[in-house]
Amino acid sequence: MESRKENLKKAVLWEPLNEQEKVQCRLCNWRCVINNGKTGKCCVRKNIDGTLYSLNYDKLISANPDPIEKKPLFHFLPGSQSFSIATMGCNFQCEFCQNWQISQAAIEDGAIKGQSISPETIIAAAKRDGCKSIAYTYTEPTIFMELCNDCGQLAKEQGLANVFVSNGFMTTEAIDFASNWLDGINVDLKAFSEDFYHRLCKSRLQPVLDTISYIAKETNIWMEITTLLIPGENDSEEELQKLADFIVNNAGPDIPWHISRFHPQYKHLDSMPTPTESLEIAYEIGKSAGLHYIYIGNVFGSKSESTFCYKCNQLLIERTGYRIVANNIKDSKCPNCKTAIAGFEL
Repeated sequence: MESRKENLKKAVLWEPLNEQEKVQCRLCNWRCVINNGKTGKCCVRKNIDGTLYSLNYDKLISANPDPIEKKPLFHFLPGSQSFSIATMGCNFQCEFCQNWQISQAAIEDGAIKGQSISPETIIAAAKRDGCKSIAYTYTEPTIFMELCNDCGQLAKEQGLANVFVSNGFMTTEAIDFASNWLDGINVDLKAFSEDFYHRLCKSRLQPVLDTISYIAKETNIWMEITTLLIPGENDSEEELQKLADFIVNNAGPDIPWHISRFHPQYKHLDSMPTPTESLEIAYEIGKSAGLHYIYIGNVFGSKSESTFCYKCNQLLIERTGYRIVANNIKDSKCPNCKTAIAGFEL
C-alpha cells in the first residue's frame, strides 16, 4: 500500500475526521465524508489510510489548443487560442453530457485512463502553440484541482491566463483556493429548477447559484454563463425569465449569457434538437431582463454569435462560429459611443 500511495498525488481541500480514518472532502458541495478505502461521488478521490488522494492527477485524457470562443468565452482574450486539458471524472451525472465518454467512465465502471504529462510540459506545449491561456475543460475541472493548481501557478509565472469551464458546484473554499491564478470561468447554469438538477444531473441547483453569486461579488474572476436549452425541460418562458433575472440581480448585467442549442446526447436521446424559435425567445427574455451581452450558440451563422454595443448597437466583434472576422473594440470601448465594454483584455 505504501508504494501505491507514493505514486499518488495528495489531495487538496480535505480534512480528517476523528473516527475510523474517515475524511471529509471540501472541494465541491457534496462535501463527501469518505470511509477508508473508498472514493467520493466523483470516484477520482480516494481515502487511503486516512489521507485523501487524487487518482487522476497524472492521467491527462485530452490536451490540445482551442479557440477561446469554444469554451465559450466571448469577452476573454477574444480571438486567442487556449490550451485545453482534462482528466476523467465528474461530480455530476448529466443524462445529456456531450463528453460522457470521459466524464462518466470513472463513475460507471471505475475507469481512470490517461497519460502522465507534467505541468511543465503542459505549459511548454501551450506556449509552443501560441496559446494565451490554459483551459481546464471537457470534464469538471474541480475534480482535478490538484493538476489545475500546479499548472495554474506555473502558467501565471509564464505569462499565461487560466480559465475553468465548470458546472459551478465547487465550494467557496475551492474558489478562494484558485482565486490567485484563475482569471476566467464559464459556469453552466443548466436550468432554474431543483427538479431538473435532481432528475437529469443527479445534483442540486442552489450551490450553483451560490457559486455564481460568490464569484461575481467576492472575486475578480471574469465570468460568463451558459445554458443549454433542452426542449420541454428547461425552456419555458417562466423559467427563463427567472434565470435571466437571477443573472442580472446576482451577477450583474455585464455577465455574458450563452444560450446553446441542444442536440440529443448520451442517455437523453428522446428529445429533438432545440427549435431556433426557442433560442430566440430566450434571447429576447434576456434582453428584456437587462442583460447586455447575449449569445446564441450551436447555430452556425446566427447574428447572435457577434458582440454588439448594448447602447448604440454598433457591431463590435463579428464572429462566424468560433472564428473572429473583425474586432472593432478600441481600448475596451465602443468606437462609436465610447461605452465601456466589459471583459478581460478585450
